[in-house]
Amino acid sequence: MLVSIVIPCYNSEQGIRDVVEQTMKVFENLSNYEYEFVLVDDCSPDGTYPEICRLAQDYPCVHGVSLMRNFGQHNGIMCGLNHASGDLIMGMDDDLQTHPSQIPIILEKMEEGYDVVYGVYQSSANGALKNFTSWLNRVSAQKLLGRPKDVQTSNYWIITKQLKDEVIKYRNYNPYVEALFGRMTNRIGNVMVEHHERERGSSNYTLAKLVKLWLAYFNYTVLPLRFASAVGIVVAAIGFLYGIGIIVYKLIVPDVLVGWPSLICVLLFFFGLILLVLGIIGEYLGDLVLSANSTPQYVERDKVNL
Repeated sequence: MLVSIVIPCYNSEQGIRDVVEQTMKVFENLSNYEYEFVLVDDCSPDGTYPEICRLAQDYPCVHGVSLMRNFGQHNGIMCGLNHASGDLIMGMDDDLQTHPSQIPIILEKMEEGYDVVYGVYQSSANGALKNFTSWLNRVSAQKLLGRPKDVQTSNYWIITKQLKDEVIKYRNYNPYVEALFGRMTNRIGNVMVEHHERERGSSNYTLAKLVKLWLAYFNYTVLPLRFASAVGIVVAAIGFLYGIGIIVYKLIVPDVLVGWPSLICVLLFFFGLILLVLGIIGEYLGDLVLSANSTPQYVERDKVNL
């Protein structure tokens, strides 16, 4: 059985060879599996793609793609999925945090008949910010996408070819692969794996990139719009009842003065609410415009061994 290992790469010149060669050593002990690598360079400013080309020269099972600009991790994964030909496709990182030593554990779990298996970390080696955003993503997926609470996701996963063939039909410019997996199957498994320390460098995710990644959920649900509608109805009802209360109070106590501070507070509250709702609607409209303008999911500059 052929396993395609898809790795999006960014600033990986110093570490990608270690990832590939350590993974090869693991597969040498797995007699039932063959392997290939699909390495996608997301327009790294260092020598990542030349190193991928050297790996492709050394190992025929290594395939490489270079993108014309930085499209983002999940766009790079989608590019890799389009070039993967394996019966199973595994997603890994380029920094050895998703360590090759855990591959047999994930493959064993996959043999139970799942469409997707995630390697879930017993304890995370990430920093506080990344751990918080991971928690936020997990809660958002449960609330916005209806994901079961007992299902956890990570960037260490394996899927079947059948699921991959459905995922690559999605051509929107802003993909989120874990959300796509969850939309297409409910046969999702988790298995505990070790999360290793990053051996080189630091995370390429800034706060802005993490927020952008979280906003990708808006492509897969209309729940924020429904929430905005519900809040609007509740606030309108409160305003109507408050208005009646003011009229009644004025009739009972004619000399009462209308409070200027309370009026300002009400106005600020309503203006803030309106801007919030407009912002949510704007996110959806922006996604529609960019999709209608055929914004590319990724653009390939060069390929090697493909």
